[in-house]
Amino acid sequence: MNIGPALLSEFEHEMAGARTCVERVPDDRLGWRPHPKSATMGRLAAHLAELAGFAERTLTTESFDMRPGGTALPALEAGSRAQILELFDRNVAAARAAIAATRDAEWMEPWTLLANGQLVFRLPRVAVVRNSVLNHSIHHRAQLTVYLRLTGVAVPALYGPSADE
Repeated sequence: MNIGPALLSEFEHEMAGARTCVERVPDDRLGWRPHPKSATMGRLAAHLAELAGFAERTLTTESFDMRPGGTALPALEAGSRAQILELFDRNVAAARAAIAATRDAEWMEPWTLLANGQLVFRLPRVAVVRNSVLNHSIHHRAQLTVYLRLTGVAVPALYGPSADE
């Protein structure tokens, strides 16, 4: 069936769009947020960079605890767009290599997300990459385009023309 090559083309397409959005984040707006309960623009862009690496983690481990010992892992708040792009590119490269190296049978093996040792979900790796990497990235990329619009930054064309391009 060749799951890896099929997902790799989708991964490449979605990560290219995510990178384009992150490239537009102004350094002087990293701390901007549309609402007190919202993430900052910098945190949202950094989260996109982190999500890109989640594919590699999913394909090279059996599980991940996002709250080990009951403590949330520190959230990345990068000091510059350049730092976010560096992490993004590094994580995309690692994910690309892991996706290409994963055999079809391994895609169907279960992978587990935990919070403080408690089960959050257990799904086949292919479902985790589709849902927790691709779909999750698309969701946050869409949020970032709203942030860009609200701060007067041109929104890139992602699936077709935007009002700005």
